Amino acid sequence: MFLRIIGLALALLLTAAKPPQLSPRDTRIKIEEILKAHVNYHELTTELVARSFNNYLNLIDPGKTYLLKDEADKWENPSQELLEETLLNLKKENFSNFERIHEIILPAIERRNQLEKQITQLPLPKDVQPSDFKDIEWAESEKSLTDRILSIRSLQIDAAQKLDQEIKDQFMLRLEKRRLKHEEELITDSPKQRQRLVLAFVLKSVSNALDSQTAYFTPAEANQFMIQVQQRLFGIGAQLRDDLNGFTVMRLLDGGPAKEGNKLKANDKIIAVNQEPVVGMDIIEAVELIRGPKGTPVNLTVLREHGDEERHEEKIDIKIVRGEVVLTETRIEKSYEPFGDGVVGILHLHSFYQDSRTSSTSDLKDAIQELQGAHNLKGIILDLRNNAGGLLPQAVSVTGLFIKKGIVVSVKDNTGQVQHLRNIEDKTAWDGPLVVLTNKTSASAAEIVAQTLQDYGRAVVVGDETTYGKGTFQTFTLESANYGKINPKGEFKVTRGRYYTVSGKSPQLVGVHPDIVVPGIYSEMEIGEKYAKYPLDNEKITPNFEDDLSDIPITHRNQIVRLYKFNLQPILNTYTPYMNLLKKNSSLRIEQNKNYQNFIKEISNKDAVSENAENYGLSDLQLTEASNIMKDLILLMQEELELAPTPPRAAPAA
Repeated sequence: MFLRIIGLALALLLTAAKPPQLSPRDTRIKIEEILKAHVNYHELTTELVARSFNNYLNLIDPGKTYLLKDEADKWENPSQELLEETLLNLKKENFSNFERIHEIILPAIERRNQLEKQITQLPLPKDVQPSDFKDIEWAESEKSLTDRILSIRSLQIDAAQKLDQEIKDQFMLRLEKRRLKHEEELITDSPKQRQRLVLAFVLKSVSNALDSQTAYFTPAEANQFMIQVQQRLFGIGAQLRDDLNGFTVMRLLDGGPAKEGNKLKANDKIIAVNQEPVVGMDIIEAVELIRGPKGTPVNLTVLREHGDEERHEEKIDIKIVRGEVVLTETRIEKSYEPFGDGVVGILHLHSFYQDSRTSSTSDLKDAIQELQGAHNLKGIILDLRNNAGGLLPQAVSVTGLFIKKGIVVSVKDNTGQVQHLRNIEDKTAWDGPLVVLTNKTSASAAEIVAQTLQDYGRAVVVGDETTYGKGTFQTFTLESANYGKINPKGEFKVTRGRYYTVSGKSPQLVGVHPDIVVPGIYSEMEIGEKYAKYPLDNEKITPNFEDDLSDIPITHRNQIVRLYKFNLQPILNTYTPYMNLLKKNSSLRIEQNKNYQNFIKEISNKDAVSENAENYGLSDLQLTEASNIMKDLILLMQEELELAPTPPRAAPAA
């Protein structure tokens, strides 16, 4: 609940922006538009209304620090009569029941204010951890609510104690200001503003009830989405996690000022920006302080934990000059590792992209050709870890660098129609040994590439026990909205359908399962679509290794057959004879590697997992083991080739 990695999702709360200019009619129309486009739900049901009630409660009280169980229970566990009444009302543009939910927060805010006065005299609990607040239930009484608020305060105060005295004195004022600001947004004295706020929350609640990827954006959120304020670019290039008692640096983005300056470290906890405390701030507000004009400095006060015997924290002030994180520089990383009389190429693709100058396919192809031109290339590791996806056509063409002609992915939309996306190039960029490295944050297009190459037997997939598990695609009203022309009534994205690879399998919920499991940084973390709220279920379609071109109009089919139906990619068993030995060798190496075993122990501590663990012992252990697997594979294939009988030569002609 309290842990949010920036870049994975937009914030649910409306922050300080005015509510969108919505009327009840606008709200009904937008709900109908979303339903019309959705892959599963085309009309509201009582189940969706129940989910919407639950979502609304989470919007007004996301930390469960205002409402009591008996106040929330009517809406969290609504009667069938209430659901049917609300369903009928929604069709009539009557949102009164959602207004009633909103009304219960008003006296709860007053009660919270009274509790705030009381707890100043109470002792704070000790040894509180952020994980204590995972999956918490509504407080049963004012006493348990008071205990919860005290525990949160303990986390925040503990961090504040590390601040300088003059900054610490501002701490309580900052917390109070932020809380009152949030409450003021919910209360709002203007009836019109209150109605618009409720309607915006209704749209958020209903859209999120359809599935985990469908969402309504207020104009402010849509604007943030367009300029990527909340995604990966914070002015310094850091990915943060809100831990209540500070903002933990989860990852430093390649090419960003923070990583290039080498001062900020993964797992550092930011507690102040330019001497202003950020503990207790909303993460959006903290990000706004961090970002700023290119070339200007920002001063971060961080806590850095040292892993010595007694484990202690050090307070450090770090100055970073802001800069634009140029994503084009981090789209692909190229390296190689010498092996025998050649090299193993390591190509880390961060996303599937295309612009007027380049694309993931062309960059990857150039990298392969560069390695082939300069070295004896013996194998390639395609690293798709932390690749959250991108453009679907690029997933198809990247796959086409390693296979001949054939279906790569199939798309089934909200009408039930299936369309196949094919690789139509019969010449590969690389047809030798191939390992695809994945982890739990490999998602969407990355999952398509990994699973399709696995389906055809073209690659050995290595990595976490599963990938993210996003097998759906969305369309955005934002795509047609130019910056500065956001719809004042808000925008939305909606799940239109599912993806399936050539085997007919979809990664939705289940992800891609590797041929060889190799633990990584995220192996023990609850990451993936299956942990999201209301995800779509998994489905399969008929395998399409035999392409009958049935999705192509018959008037064009005969012409396409002549160009397409030769040199098709077969299902290969190239790696099958070696798989058991590859698994056995990998397992033994991991078991006997003390550094790897310490790493596995480290990542089991879910409160402390960070990129520090990924580079445990100054090496990327997951990548190192993927490289070892590749070397084993090359040797085994070479050995078989050497043992193969030499075909007899034909006798020379007389």
